Amino acid sequence: MKYSCSIWMAPIDELVELAKTAEEVGFDAMALPDSLFYMEKQSVDYPYTPDGSRMWTADTPIVDPLIAAGAMGAVTSKLRFYTNVMKLGSRNPLLLARQVGSVANLTNNRFALGVGIGWAPEEFEWCGVPYQRRGARVDEMIEVMKLVLGGSMVEFHGEFYDFDRLQMSPAPSQPVPFYVGGHTEVALKRAARVGDGWTSAMMTRDQLADTIGKLSALRAEYGRDAEPFEYQAVCIDRFGIDGHRDLAEIGVTDYIVMPWVRRPDAPLQDKLDSLKRFADKYIQSGWQDK
Repeated sequence: MKYSCSIWMAPIDELVELAKTAEEVGFDAMALPDSLFYMEKQSVDYPYTPDGSRMWTADTPIVDPLIAAGAMGAVTSKLRFYTNVMKLGSRNPLLLARQVGSVANLTNNRFALGVGIGWAPEEFEWCGVPYQRRGARVDEMIEVMKLVLGGSMVEFHGEFYDFDRLQMSPAPSQPVPFYVGGHTEVALKRAARVGDGWTSAMMTRDQLADTIGKLSALRAEYGRDAEPFEYQAVCIDRFGIDGHRDLAEIGVTDYIVMPWVRRPDAPLQDKLDSLKRFADKYIQSGWQDK
């Protein structure tokens, strides 16, 4: 099982040092959050909390994940980066493909795109994109981006996007992985159908086991069960080496953690120390070999 470190709520001026230390102590990747803006009033409930409230405020620091990946990639050589997850629905697929391809090249193929639709109507409407039919639009966006990132001269004529022959260079020398987020049946089908992996929000061990089982069955239906696939998890009720072993046994391949989660405002040195302690206990201890 691999380990990724989330930088959720970390101040921007800490990101470079967090990445350098994460690489030094053996983390596999950094999971990069995405949020375009904080609207003062939300018109719909946030889907991942019991009461629909947001877990962050207007002052919570959230850097653009693509820019963050470029900055952290410049000071590391092995650490990977992926958005967790980028809200596609309010963006343009051609502009985003240009940015993703650039980050993939600048990091020497150490970047993957975690994708979701987006939950807030304001993010769509204030960026000039309809909220209606957002799922179908995102499906087409993924198709467009994969096509363009392939590096050939291509054209596309779909329901939402239409363009004649074009090419973006340089293309990444390896395909950019797409990890699909979401817990709904539609999201799981999308992940099984077109994703290189699935990423969870906060879930219990039993919820993860049930979802991984559903995804495995869906991938078999789509004839993709022999292909590599990541199961990225944020688990809220399994801890310690026994807990990590349990998650690996149910199929989790990438455990997303934030060792300072109980102290998001901790000083940078405390966060760096927590990365080292976590790595000593779980990454360097060799528990997976026992």
